[in-house]
Amino acid sequence: MQVGIRSVGTALRLAESVLLAGGQRQARRNAWAAVCENRRYAAARERDALPVGPAAEAARR
Repeated sequence: MQVGIRSVGTALRLAESVLLAGGQRQARRNAWAAVCENRRYAAARERDALPVGPAAEAARR
């Protein structure tokens, strides 16, 4: 199959789409991993922010 490429820009865009197709998928995976990590970090911060000590234990009862 022959593709008619009319300009250098078209050729570059075609090459970019072929070469970077997997990179876009990886970028999405990385972004989702960052979201999950941020959620874990926020949950840990909330857990660590709970009051500690005798007064806090009395309040929990």
